[in-house]
Amino acid sequence: MNEKIRFLAAIMFTDIVGYTALMQHDETLAKDIRDKHRKVLEETILKYKGNIIQYYGDGTLSMFGSAVEAVNCAVEIQKEFQLKPVIPLRIGIHVGDIVYEDDGAYGDGVNVASRIQSMAVAGSILVSDKVNDELVNHPEIKTLSFGRFELKNVKRPVEIIAISNTGLKIPSSEELSVKAGRVLKSIAVLPFVNMSNDPENEYFSDGITEEILNALTKVEGLQVTSRTSSFAFKGKNEDIRSIGKQLNVTTVLEGSVRKAGSKVRITSQLINTMDGFHIWSETYDRNLEDIFQVQDEISNKIASTLKQKLTGKNSNEPLVKSPTSNIEAYNLFLKGLFHWYKWTPASIKKAMDYYKKAIQLEPEFAMAYSRLCGCYIFLGATGYMNTEIAYPVAKEYAEKALAIDDNIPETYSALGFVKLFFDWNFPEAEKLFIKSINLNSGQAELYNNYALFLRIQGRMYESLEQIEIAHNLDPLSINILSSLGEVLLNVKEFQKSLEIFERVLEMNPDYRPAIYGLGWANWHLGNKEKAVEIFEKIPVLIGDNTKGITPLGYIYGRMGRIKDAEECISLLEKREKNDSEVSLEIDFAVIYAGLGKMEKVFEYLNKAYNKKFGSLLFIKSFQWNYIQEDPRYKELLGKIGLPV
Repeated sequence: MNEKIRFLAAIMFTDIVGYTALMQHDETLAKDIRDKHRKVLEETILKYKGNIIQYYGDGTLSMFGSAVEAVNCAVEIQKEFQLKPVIPLRIGIHVGDIVYEDDGAYGDGVNVASRIQSMAVAGSILVSDKVNDELVNHPEIKTLSFGRFELKNVKRPVEIIAISNTGLKIPSSEELSVKAGRVLKSIAVLPFVNMSNDPENEYFSDGITEEILNALTKVEGLQVTSRTSSFAFKGKNEDIRSIGKQLNVTTVLEGSVRKAGSKVRITSQLINTMDGFHIWSETYDRNLEDIFQVQDEISNKIASTLKQKLTGKNSNEPLVKSPTSNIEAYNLFLKGLFHWYKWTPASIKKAMDYYKKAIQLEPEFAMAYSRLCGCYIFLGATGYMNTEIAYPVAKEYAEKALAIDDNIPETYSALGFVKLFFDWNFPEAEKLFIKSINLNSGQAELYNNYALFLRIQGRMYESLEQIEIAHNLDPLSINILSSLGEVLLNVKEFQKSLEIFERVLEMNPDYRPAIYGLGWANWHLGNKEKAVEIFEKIPVLIGDNTKGITPLGYIYGRMGRIKDAEECISLLEKREKNDSEVSLEIDFAVIYAGLGKMEKVFEYLNKAYNKKFGSLLFIKSFQWNYIQEDPRYKELLGKIGLPV
């Protein structure tokens, strides 16, 4: 009886590159290679508790009970095959469902592993994101991600990772792109240049860029680099081929906008990043009232041009939905958007003013309400507005936006933050974050938001998965990179987190979250004096010796520098006295934790709980590992509603 057995396994495909040609050229050498290939594979796979379940031509299909064993086995095989006679082997590994019967093995997992192996080059090992998830706690296995790819006959995009241990070959992005058939399936939309006489019209050209970018994320099968990474090249005369490599895209859209009175001229060029050649270019002369039609024309033109390479069917459908019929309100909205992306409290307040003016002109402007909600969330979360004021107003604007248009992903995400930080309704918050992603799976910030929620829940490896997706979509975002570093700290990948924070600070030396992260990474790596040096710079950077001192006070306490830690407490008390609106309960608790004074720690944590202070939700983060054995810690988690 031919009985089918179904199970989950680590699946490894191997294939000798160029074996058929070698047979035709030198049969003796080909036979020696085949014999060595079989002998090494059989011995090594058995050593790592694997099983070869199928030979096919010049390759094998094997399965393992452990992804880590499969990868370690592959590394040993490749090193052995570097010795003469050299065997040009490529290996692909995936964790997935496999169906095994007398006639062989098949299933989705087998298909994915086969596709990954076909993308590899001789001497390399490529693995899927699911395999990579199992490697997180194995620093001896080095990896390099190439981003997500759409593989033939595979439903979901798969992140492809190369094992990068010494001695292994790592394919280039171009090699991977060609092998994956990725040509014309990924795009970055560079900021359109403002060609108007008035430099203040830059808000308009930026807005047009963003609208086209957002429209393209709706095209199924097209990977679109997020705004932050695309706008990193604003004002820079960088070679398109270099941009393609940095953003891992095969096409780039660039253009210009000239606005004069009620007339607008938009030029756009789609360029192949492999060779720098133009695929098409076009100029649009329109009245300002037709701006949404022009955006839709450009987006659909791109989708149609790439249609043969895309899997979706959206390219014949409208991609741009007019958010308002009032052009003056739309202009105000774009001005708000321009200030929103400066990410400072002052600029956020300017954005709010423009959004409110837009709503006065057009009371049914859903996107303006949605963005206003985001502004109040930002000010509440960063401490620039009392949360008891900010969050109810944010909730009101979010609900208003949803009542007008229930298909705006940012609205669900913003409302998710209200449910998270104000209501402490975690199940409802998670539903909203997932809903936002389902509405626009190409927007990096939505994954970043969900990753933050998962971190608060203590689901650190799930958080890592989400933040890595965000990073692939927006590789140059310092906000997302810094969040990735934070999650790596929480899964105790301290060296990797240190490297991430150093990358962020290369891009922006004054980015405070990354400075904090670098300090914590050094502390956990045992570089205590270096951590002190980093944390001592923060009050200087702020220009106020009462601010940014909390981690410094903590590590002073842990190092036995009691007087220095107590001085930090005195400075906090001074700040609290001078600023009656600031809430420093968490800061006091952190320093007292460093001093080991648990009564004081939980006194302040319970004060924060009574105030429903949002920062308390990060109580499951790595900074609090020191107090987690205290029974009062679990009691506090229970009161908050976080998983114990």
